[in-house]
Amino acid sequence: MSEAMGVAALLAEAQPVVGRREARVLLRHQLGRDEAWLIAHGEDACAAADVRAYRAMVARRAGGEPVAYITGEREFFGRAFVVNPAVLIPRPETELLVELALQRTPRGARVLDLGTGSGCIGITLAAERPDLRVTLVDASPEALQVARQNSQRWAPATTELLASDWFAGLAGRCFDLIASNPPYIAGGDIHLAQGDLRFEPSAALVAGEGGLADIRCIVAGASLHLEPGGWLLFEHGHDQQAACTSLLRQAGYREVFSAPDLAGILRVSGGRRP
Repeated sequence: MSEAMGVAALLAEAQPVVGRREARVLLRHQLGRDEAWLIAHGEDACAAADVRAYRAMVARRAGGEPVAYITGEREFFGRAFVVNPAVLIPRPETELLVELALQRTPRGARVLDLGTGSGCIGITLAAERPDLRVTLVDASPEALQVARQNSQRWAPATTELLASDWFAGLAGRCFDLIASNPPYIAGGDIHLAQGDLRFEPSAALVAGEGGLADIRCIVAGASLHLEPGGWLLFEHGHDQQAACTSLLRQAGYREVFSAPDLAGILRVSGGRRP
């Protein structure tokens, strides 16, 4: 049975296995402490139960399981979002989609987060702008359970959740802005067998037609659910910008644009309904 062990010694044991940063993230989570506490209390003893639980988390991470699924949360736009294997792990590049949406939503706008997953996009918009009314849609009941937890945590008064396969459950409803981070990875892409993607839900990652099938569906259907002058914005793959802007123009959208993420990759495209 594990015995009590000092904070610094426990970190030193884990670092060769998972690296310094992740060793500290996992221990902060287990102890419910922040980084400043770890620095100041390196000689404090961790209880035997904490040592056992921490070593189990380190072993899971060593096996490749994402840190976010081990801790049950991931930060996005400065807020901690609940996550589990039913939803994608929020990523920094998706914050660009939120920033672009915030720039294009008038006061009191109605916003749709299509294929919401954890809810990080729509809930962040609602939390940043309490004047907005945000609808979160997903076809997965398990994903909606996660989104509901995050909605209750960050924006319970201005968000609603609906089960819908893209626009199927939204007949007669229109919005001022639609935002989406849909599946856009082609089946058989080598990245699906690497890193965190191995553990994330394939239905939220993979799309047919070389990764463009769901984007085509969204572009084709969004105009029926956008008010005149409303915006459609969506994330896409690093090599899909030209195809996405072409789809938008063919569908009659105006002011079509693409924007780069912090790595300089054109990551989000969008257009405005006439």
